[in-house]
Amino acid sequence: MLNFVKTLVIAASLAAAVPAQAEDRVTLGWGRMFSNDALGDQKDRWRTGGYQVSRIRGYSWDGSLPTTPGEILEFRASAQIVAPEDLISPPPQDRRYAAMLSFGMHTQFDWRGNDVSVGADLVFTGPQTGISNFQKWIHNMVGLEEPTVIDQQIGNGIYPTFEAELGRKFALGNRAELRPFVQAQAGVESFVRIGGDLVIGTLGRDDLMVRDTTTGQRYRAVQGTQNQGVSFILGGDMARVFDSALLPSNGDATLTEDRSRLRAGVHWQGEKASLFYGVSYLSKEFDQQPEGQLVGGLNLNLKF
Repeated sequence: MLNFVKTLVIAASLAAAVPAQAEDRVTLGWGRMFSNDALGDQKDRWRTGGYQVSRIRGYSWDGSLPTTPGEILEFRASAQIVAPEDLISPPPQDRRYAAMLSFGMHTQFDWRGNDVSVGADLVFTGPQTGISNFQKWIHNMVGLEEPTVIDQQIGNGIYPTFEAELGRKFALGNRAELRPFVQAQAGVESFVRIGGDLVIGTLGRDDLMVRDTTTGQRYRAVQGTQNQGVSFILGGDMARVFDSALLPSNGDATLTEDRSRLRAGVHWQGEKASLFYGVSYLSKEFDQQPEGQLVGGLNLNLKF
């Protein structure tokens, strides 16, 4: 474990410095994931919506990660809305509305046969993100009542957030692959997490994958072998959460220390289009939350 921590420190330093050969880099691919509870249980609440996009820069992609940290760089941006159960008259001990916007850089590499991702993001919260005003505008455009909970939202803040994940792939015959992983984050929310993902089918085996923050689903950021077909994905994880800027200790909603996620999805690749759709069950995040929720994830790519 000590060696792994040292490797993460070196990786973060190299990623921040960006190697001198950066002029030879090319864009290897783009990945994105749209998440919304309208694609899940269709209830506008809690982890209600988000969008995460990744741009991958590097020298080449041959289906496997390089062993040198910093050769592959992921520039990541995301926006997310977290809301109480009701946007007009929420229960008195529900969570507060929160808007988040983040920008960061991560690097992925192979360490002794393990897939490692490490990086940092700046996470902005509050009205400064402009997300709450955008939601107001959308509600006005479609004739919905203006959300009043926005006036009591989590305030402006900037949170440097560091994230690391280590996973290892195990082939289960010719048609399935299991990838257990551990993950840690410190920043806007601080936690440690352990889980796994099972892929049934050969599609996407040599793609470069990135994990969506909200749903836990992994999405393709760089395409490997351009095969057509279908793969099915199952996964889950458990986390111990130490603190969260979204659930402040002086608030009415008290942080639940243990969180779990279960997910399932399907990835289809055609000749000129690909589609991923998945559903994730998210357990309670605060003690007063009456139940978990279902959030859908969608990734659609078209080539013309």
